[in-house]
Amino acid sequence: MSTEPEAGSGVTVVVSHTTLPNQRDAVRALWEKHMASAVLDNPGHLAYYYCLDSDDPDRITAFQHYRTAEDAVTFLQHPAYREYEREAAPLLAGAPQVRTLVPTWIKPGK
Repeated sequence: MSTEPEAGSGVTVVVSHTTLPNQRDAVRALWEKHMASAVLDNPGHLAYYYCLDSDDPDRITAFQHYRTAEDAVTFLQHPAYREYEREAAPLLAGAPQVRTLVPTWIKPGK
């Protein structure tokens, strides 16, 4: 059975953080410490992109595609997410921007 997302299935969450000046590397290190393995081990994540903004040295955006909306909500309770959130908060300029999207077309993988 393919784990490749189909258009109209699942939910995509886009989270953008602005760090305090010159703190992006520290936030990234916390993400790698807490989140990378949690995402890899989470069957609810069908795709995940952790991105550093090329034009803003203090901006991070994560694109996350989940099987279901419930999977997205459940992951927010994961201990690794909670710890990352706690440790990263003092390094952020404010609350993240969060958008929830429904994919309508997805390029098939090869």
